[in-house]
Amino acid sequence: MKVTFLGTGTSQGIPIIGSTHPVCLSENPKDKRLRVSVLVEWDSHNILIDCGPDFRMQMLANKVSHIDAILYTHEHNDHTIGLDDIRPYFFRQGDIPIYAHKRVLDSLKKRFDYIFEFENKYPGSPGVQVNEIQNEPFKFKNFEIIPVNAMHNRLQVFGFRLKDFVYLTDVKTIEKKEIEKLRGVKVLVINALRREPHHSHFNLEEALEFIQEVNPENAYLTHISHQLGFHEEVQAELPENIFLAYDNLKIEL
Repeated sequence: MKVTFLGTGTSQGIPIIGSTHPVCLSENPKDKRLRVSVLVEWDSHNILIDCGPDFRMQMLANKVSHIDAILYTHEHNDHTIGLDDIRPYFFRQGDIPIYAHKRVLDSLKKRFDYIFEFENKYPGSPGVQVNEIQNEPFKFKNFEIIPVNAMHNRLQVFGFRLKDFVYLTDVKTIEKKEIEKLRGVKVLVINALRREPHHSHFNLEEALEFIQEVNPENAYLTHISHQLGFHEEVQAELPENIFLAYDNLKIEL
């Protein structure tokens, strides 16, 4: 299994438009972050987690030739608004399977009603295969995917466990029974927005405490804002098995 971090930034990305914050002015490529998303490659299948506003550029940057499925964590704009840009894949492959909570699917149907239209469908619009998921394991091509339920302030979000890889983003709280799903994981990805507390995201301290509780072999921090600091300086503070993810980073399990 190979995982590519397509984007590791928060909802505004880094640099923020018009910002003069030192991190936004950094020339280090690792301080430039597109909106958060990952690609999981398994047995020639490409599974995308979230499809945000930078989706097109992320696909071009990583030369992704096909997308076999999209998993959605939740309905916020920075995780969903790239859906229309699946058109090139649809034109070559046909309808793209998507997996999401019913609430997320309802949101997508409102925002992209033309994609979900079956009668008099505009010929240039993409198509999807809709799969509603709940908080229980499901299979994609005989590959088991385990949803992990968490809360983004008062909004339910899904993380996902794929074999020994777990991806969680936009998490503020998570119940003990859900943490049990993460036991024995080799790689954990978790959000760490900034140093100061935030009402709907883990800050760095909370993320590190969560990693300690789960005890993975390695952990990667994502959904990072400019307020966390310069990549190299933050990385130097972290334990040896915890890494600040960056755009286009590739890891293998």
